Order: sequence, then structure tokens, then C-alpha cells
Amino acid sequence: MATPREIKRRIRSVRNVRQITKALESVAAGRVRRAQQMVEATRPYSRLARDVLANVAALAGGETRHPLLDTRTTVKAREVILISGDRGLCGAFNSNVARLALQFVRESAVPVRFITLGKKGRDLIFRRGGRIVADFSPLPSRPTVMDIAPAARAAIDDFLNGEVDEVYLCFTEFLSPSQQRPTLKRLLPLVAESLAPDQRPSGPRPAYEFEPDPSQILNTLLPRLTELQVYQAVLESLASFYTAQRIAMRNATDNASELIVSLTLSYNKARQQSITSELLDIAGGAEALRKALQQAH
Repeated sequence: MATPREIKRRIRSVRNVRQITKALESVAAGRVRRAQQMVEATRPYSRLARDVLANVAALAGGETRHPLLDTRTTVKAREVILISGDRGLCGAFNSNVARLALQFVRESAVPVRFITLGKKGRDLIFRRGGRIVADFSPLPSRPTVMDIAPAARAAIDDFLNGEVDEVYLCFTEFLSPSQQRPTLKRLLPLVAESLAPDQRPSGPRPAYEFEPDPSQILNTLLPRLTELQVYQAVLESLASFYTAQRIAMRNATDNASELIVSLTLSYNKARQQSITSELLDIAGGAEALRKALQQAH
């Protein structure tokens, strides 16, 4: 059994850990509110932009057909933009999204390569032998579209150059403060059929008029709207990361508190046992001294 001094030292260490986890929980709680506000503010615009993409993909054709809208009959290679966290202490957040990406690799009949946003996902894919062609880590705590543009541009260039025939987004979708879901969505090529039935715009489709030149407009519009889809996925992952970190730190704080109670009980028992042992030693010594004095007389 551990001595009272050892138990007391361990209690002190657990208390220090509890202070750290409680501070991290407070920081994550503040950041998750800001991240959630950013997600909710950009979702309507992102959803509308996706509807525009669907309509443009359905209406543009012939000479105005853009390469980003072309679905290739033969898929020889795929690319995944993997979005994860730059730090740990967030439970299974990073491992879940990386596991989904690796499952996609196993089920794919063609080679899959990665563009990574986030150190933890990059390291997990590297350890599992995945092919990483570009990394854009770390991410700022409050990213902008300009911070995400290089990763989106790299994926667009790979698709246009014919190095890959499909590009996917792998990220954690923020559903609520208590629920986040790893998600895999196709980003390129942009086709109307890629929308889910409940996301497709209802009613008659708008008739677009391209001025001055459809090719110039599509060359500018489609890459920007593609970048927006990547940016929205980054915001979703960021809100999910801080939520997972807050939950993980809260659980760690609660576990530390329970451990302190248990160690305090063990400390009291060990201290009582030590005191009892000392009292027995004193009583035994006094009794031996009394017998020695009696024999001397």
C-alpha cells in the first residue's frame, strides 16, 4: 500500500491536472460559441451557392460547358481533402474523421491521395501509409476564405490537369452542441445530381443569362463557389473540434474530481493506519518499559 506522503503527492498532481483541464474547457467553451456563430452565419450563403452550382451545372452545356462540370466516364484516381484538428485533447474527433477517410481508401477500387488540413489527420494518414500530396497545416483559429483558398486551388488544379478524376471532402459536420458527424462528400466534378433530394431547389429552375461571356463567368464563378464549399467544411470541422474538446475536458475534469475524492479517502485510511501503528508501537514500548522496571525492582 502506498504511504500517505505518496498519496498526498498524487493528490497534488491530480489537482494540477484538474486546473489545466478546467481552464481548457473554459477556453473551448468560448471558442465553440464563436465557431458556431460563424457556421450558422455562413450556412445560408453556402447552401444558396450550392443551389446555384446545381442550376449552373444543369443549364450550362455545349461550348459553355466548364471542365469542373464534366463527369468522367472512367475514374482512374481520387483525391480527398481531409479536414481535422491541429491539436488533440478532443476525444475521438480526429481519429473518427481519419477512420472514415481510410475506410474510403479501402473501399475504393482506384488509388486515393490526400490533401490535408490539420496536423492530427495528416499524422494519422501518414502513419497508415496514405499518400499525402499537399498539406496546409496549421489552420488559423479563425480562418478566412483566403486561408482555405490554396488547398481548394490545389484540388481544382489536380482535377483540371487530369491527375485525379474525383475530389471528395472529408470533415466533421456540426449538427448540434451534442452531436457531430464525420462526413464524406464529393466536391468535384460539380453536378446537379450530387445534391441530396432534400437539398435540391424546389419549383421551376431559374433561367440564367450569361453576360458578357459564359466561359469567362464560369471560369471565375465555379472555382470561387468550390472554394466556398471547402471553407464551409472547415468551419463545420472547427466548431465540431471545439465542441469535442469542451466535452473531453469536462469529462477529464469530472474524472479528476472523482479521483481526488478516492485518493483523499485512501490518504485518510493510510494516515489512520499509520497513526494506529504508531500508537501500538508506543503502547508496546511503554509496556516493555514497565515490565523492565518491575524486574529491576
